[in-house]
Amino acid sequence: MNTCCPDSGWVVTMALGVLAYLVGAIPFGLLISRARGVNIRKVGSGNIGATNVFRSVSKTLGILTFAADALKGWGPAWGFPGLAAVLCGAPVPEWLGLAFAALAIAGHTWPVYLRFRGGKGVATSTGALIGIAPAATGIGLLCWIAVFAASRYVSLASIAAALAVAGAAWVLYRGWGMELPVALTLLAALIIGRHKANIQRLLAGTEHRFSKKKAAASGPGESR
Repeated sequence: MNTCCPDSGWVVTMALGVLAYLVGAIPFGLLISRARGVNIRKVGSGNIGATNVFRSVSKTLGILTFAADALKGWGPAWGFPGLAAVLCGAPVPEWLGLAFAALAIAGHTWPVYLRFRGGKGVATSTGALIGIAPAATGIGLLCWIAVFAASRYVSLASIAAALAVAGAAWVLYRGWGMELPVALTLLAALIIGRHKANIQRLLAGTEHRFSKKKAAASGPGESR
């Protein structure tokens, strides 16, 4: 880190890194559902993600959960590097936003508050990507919409979007260095790996499909 006081700079960076993880680990789906008297881990798919809240509690709270999970990725990715620069009194490396984003996503995926059993990382990754790679995120969002509209599978749309973001990163950001394309490729691999059960159900033809009618309150398919 470029700073006049390197020891202090690394202390600040490490403290913000821990905070990024702890913010990412906040289980908004669980907290929002509890406000309505529902334990989201005991209904529907049992997942604390926005999709299960949308199906099992209400559409409004599902959307709210997605927005909250996205914000906890966007805040560390976009805001923490600037905060680090202010606290250190010096410029910070460009990769720092990427590191904070990764820690927020790790917090969501393996939250300390829930014994390291969290969601799939789609919403938090979306927020983080808006902060560090908005153009690739836009391409991924368009891919998600197209695949979901054609298939009505949230999980398949999420997997396709992750692949689209990774592919777009190699085209859009390779000239800026290898860090961002490699990181987004690893993120896509993480998201796809977290959808292993969904992939098995897709291949078996048993994955839950959203209908244009009110979503069922239960179903094994879950993506977040």
